[in-house]
Amino acid sequence: MAQTIAFQGSLGAYSDLACRNAFPGWDTLPCVSFEGAIDAVLGGAARLGMLPCENSLAGRVPDIHSLLPDSGLHIVGEHFQRVEHCLLGVKGSTVAGVKRVHSHAVALGQVRKLIAELGVEAVIESDTAGSAELVAGWNNPEDASIASSLAAELFGLEVLRANVEDAAHNTTRFYVVSRLPRPIAPEPGLMTTFVFRVRNVPAALYKALGGFATNGVNMTKLESYMVGGQFTATQFLCEVEGHPETPPVRRALEELGFFSREIRILGVYAMASVRGVSLSAD
Repeated sequence: MAQTIAFQGSLGAYSDLACRNAFPGWDTLPCVSFEGAIDAVLGGAARLGMLPCENSLAGRVPDIHSLLPDSGLHIVGEHFQRVEHCLLGVKGSTVAGVKRVHSHAVALGQVRKLIAELGVEAVIESDTAGSAELVAGWNNPEDASIASSLAAELFGLEVLRANVEDAAHNTTRFYVVSRLPRPIAPEPGLMTTFVFRVRNVPAALYKALGGFATNGVNMTKLESYMVGGQFTATQFLCEVEGHPETPPVRRALEELGFFSREIRILGVYAMASVRGVSLSAD
């Protein structure tokens, strides 16, 4: 199988940039949807997938929480990608000459200061890289795009101004997923991601999570969400530091099992080196 990694979005999207930064030299495979990226990995068109799970400004990516647990894929790594928005224009254009700025709605919401400063019209497009491709095709100096520097490179645009995002810490975390789990021995610096459903009894969640506290296991993430169209938060996605085979984590998971209907481990993988480090630009 070729060294290919799938992502949702167009060439030049931030997910594409994440793939290239995490796996230099690999081919990247753009997919229309998250389901398409998952199917590409399951079907063998890609060895790995890069799926965004949360953003420091926008929060979690709900589609991934819903799709990943039942996808049959395994989390084998994580990657943190700084979102560095650039104002892109056609060759010969200037910041002063821009009248319309095109991009995804979320990206436009993250550059409000720039839009106010320039007094331009914000035009919503389907995605950031797609907006760059449109601007390149129009070849009108009055139209600009908010997208990545990679999009500028791919579509022949000029970076009129870099790092125009309002928040310097704007960062997206990705799961790296594979069709097969990646065996990993217990060692320091590991994360375990799993989902579980508590039994419908009083204080079930409180009792279920007590084992992590008593065994000194650090829980870094706990989110609840609906499944099966039910208006009850019966499924939880949880992340803890450590390996399921180490005694503290094993005992905590055993205690969780007493109060849960189901526990499924989605992946055990090495922590990204940026964990615990400020992600703000210098």
